[in-house]
Amino acid sequence: MEILKKNKRKPRQWYARPYVWVLVAMGLILIWSSQRTYHIYQYELPSIEEVYNIEPPLKTKIYAHDGTLLQEFYNQNRVMTPFIEMPEDIVNMLLAVEDQQFYDHWGINPRRIFIVAANNLLKMQIEGGASTITQQVARMLFLTRKQTFERKFREALTAIKLERTYSKNEILEMYLNLYYFHRAYGISAASHAFFTKKVPELNINDCAILLGMLRGPVVNSPFNNPDKSLKARNRVLYSYYKNDGIDKETFDSLRAAPLEINPPQERIGRAPYFTEYIRQYIEKTYGVDKLYNGGLKVYTSLDWDLQQVAEASVTDHLDSLQAKIEARRKPTDRKYTRILPDTLDENGDSIRVYKQIQGAALVIDNSNGNVLAMVGGRDFDKTKFNRAVQAPRQPGSAFKPFVYTAAIDNGWTPDSILYDNSIVLDIPGSEDWRPHNFDDKYLGRMTIRMGLKKSRNMIAIKLLLKIRPELAVFYAHQMGIKSDLRAVPSLAIGTSEVFLQELVSAYTVFPNGGIRIPPQHILKIIDRYDNILEDNSAIQKEEVLGAETAYIMVNMLQSVMEPGGTGYGARWRGFTRPAGGKTGTSDDFRDNWFMGFSPQITTGVWVGFDDNTSIGYNMTGSANALPIWTKIMLAGHQNLPVEDFEAPPGIISADICVESGMLATKYCPDVIKELFTENTIPVETCDIHSGEGSYSSDDMQGSPPDTADATRF
Repeated sequence: MEILKKNKRKPRQWYARPYVWVLVAMGLILIWSSQRTYHIYQYELPSIEEVYNIEPPLKTKIYAHDGTLLQEFYNQNRVMTPFIEMPEDIVNMLLAVEDQQFYDHWGINPRRIFIVAANNLLKMQIEGGASTITQQVARMLFLTRKQTFERKFREALTAIKLERTYSKNEILEMYLNLYYFHRAYGISAASHAFFTKKVPELNINDCAILLGMLRGPVVNSPFNNPDKSLKARNRVLYSYYKNDGIDKETFDSLRAAPLEINPPQERIGRAPYFTEYIRQYIEKTYGVDKLYNGGLKVYTSLDWDLQQVAEASVTDHLDSLQAKIEARRKPTDRKYTRILPDTLDENGDSIRVYKQIQGAALVIDNSNGNVLAMVGGRDFDKTKFNRAVQAPRQPGSAFKPFVYTAAIDNGWTPDSILYDNSIVLDIPGSEDWRPHNFDDKYLGRMTIRMGLKKSRNMIAIKLLLKIRPELAVFYAHQMGIKSDLRAVPSLAIGTSEVFLQELVSAYTVFPNGGIRIPPQHILKIIDRYDNILEDNSAIQKEEVLGAETAYIMVNMLQSVMEPGGTGYGARWRGFTRPAGGKTGTSDDFRDNWFMGFSPQITTGVWVGFDDNTSIGYNMTGSANALPIWTKIMLAGHQNLPVEDFEAPPGIISADICVESGMLATKYCPDVIKELFTENTIPVETCDIHSGEGSYSSDDMQGSPPDTADATRF
């Protein structure tokens, strides 16, 4: 008995039992897991605000004034389609393929998780996923595709949060708008990319092709693997049939149908130079993310119909001009050809190709400053450089109106006399400057109106010297020229470089009666929620010139369009509306310009080589820029009423004796009708042709001091 008593074990304490510690460990793990889950759910998942304000990347759309879509900018080519516009087949088919219990679960499907996990465990390989549609939305919005337990855990918790925030239909809408179908983000972009259709137009076969890409957007893409895409489509159709979406007969018929897609033709977008200008503005003003992901709608000033005419007019004329240049110049001409990099001919010599003549055009609505058309070059694919806004060029005689404006506004009149003869200018620190006219001829005594009409360089230079170059610079800047201008005598013939857009804008001051309106490209910008970010409907106006001066300049520039004027070519080409303008040709025929306006529209055209190569002898603005200008203006006025320039109060018309410059009498042999203001109209009657005792200028002794062969200034 004593032995038995000694061998008898004492009962264990409760804390010594192993299962107790197992339970404790399990309890601690459960507590830790619960706390960790709570912490992740509350603090590490997307906030309620983020969930409520989901902003998937949307593309920015650029529209013309009439609503024509010009261009789209995006990182992800996505357009949101509301659930109500989704075809019933694509919704039901999606549920059949991806989540048959979608309307019954609360974000995750525990039964499906258990079945898939058990199946994968038995087969020792992953054959299927257990993610619900809501979990997939959570992953697309907030998470990565990295296969880890923590990511799956966060995905499930985020799905629960989404289910508490959105309705089932809203989650389906998000899924179809977010999913990446090969080359397209979202159902709308995919419909267009694969079928050139809108989402409501998708048929059952289209829906099956798109949903066939869910398990492999690249592998099952009809673009990459048509055979695999066909098999994937049929698997989707089979799932749809097994879930009572279609009957057996329909399934068999659809399965036997060939794979049919209809992708759209690739295009670079409409008005590429203009839309690139808009893109740069949006990026600078609102940032890269807003531009490519913000879903902005940008309504511009562009007239799409006129833009097409402008592009065709520039291209057609430049093609013709290019052919003429190549016909006159040999392929070995180093001035008009360039070396093609990294190429050799059969003799081992570098291959030379002809330089390409370029051009630009810009059209502005005078009433509001709206840019109606912008052409920055011949081919945006080959060169993105926008010559309408990025290329500083010498305007040549197209700058002369600013010299004449300064003179008219400071007491000169259109009948003021100067002499078209040679002069020599002493330039300190340099050789004497001996300017000349385009034709190297001198026509002697003439009015400044005639000097502008015939674009006589010597008249413009002398006029500039009379008023001082600094005054012309001041007026040009007031009217809208922003480029630096050198206050030197050669400014009169346009030696300081300017940009086409600023020159066109400055010319609008003339038909606008002295009012400057800055050029306007964007009318309104709206964000994805229809909030207005920018509204430019209010027109900015600034009076920079007296109305009387502006009207007299308009009238003088109308003379340019009359017989004998450098712009008369527009008339015999068919543009007969009231208009004024000015040709421009820079030194050595490098730049050709025509700037002109009607009461409604102002258009400017430039033609030249990018590297300042001469276009060729006698290649002038009237020969190359004016034909383009005429075509654009004819199209621009097609639907506009005929209007004339209205004279403001204070403008007086009077008959003037050409010889004396005084009010004409009935005896004056050469009389012109001229415009004046109340302060500049002559008050004296001609004392040369007064009737009795009248005499001609031939009786005058000596010559005016300004008629010498060469007058030194």
